[in-house]
Amino acid sequence: MSDDLSTIDLKILEQVQRDCSLSTSELADRVGLSQSPCWRRLQRLRDEGYIKGQVALVDRTRFGPNLFIFATLKIATLTEEQRADFLRKLELTPEILECYSIFGERDLMIKVIAPSMDWYQNFIFKTILKLPGVIDIQSTVTLSEMKYTTALPVRGTRAL
Repeated sequence: MSDDLSTIDLKILEQVQRDCSLSTSELADRVGLSQSPCWRRLQRLRDEGYIKGQVALVDRTRFGPNLFIFATLKIATLTEEQRADFLRKLELTPEILECYSIFGERDLMIKVIAPSMDWYQNFIFKTILKLPGVIDIQSTVTLSEMKYTTALPVRGTRAL
């Protein structure tokens, strides 16, 4: 986190993480500024890359029951070309919501949204195991979601 962020900047970031559809006037009221200075600060936060974009959060339950499955993958050594192909295929697979490289015996962890276990079993064989270099997969199926947020803690946290 930059030392250039003021308390007001942090308040703006907190508010837009909760609701990015706020008008500049509403946002200004919530952070204790008049509209023009609030707009300028918001623009600066966008220009400096603190705000990367704005999205709508879709209620996944409206699309029927589904599971979140976390899978760890063991990957063979890949050439640069194979790695680029892997990353491209990963990006083109909408059911894989997130992917992280990890320390330990496994190389990657992915988060998959699945409508059923039968669907996921087919997905493993038809998609995941066909990704370049994937030699093993271990999956953990979630039972329930106990906390979900996209908001980052912007106050009192260093080196996010």
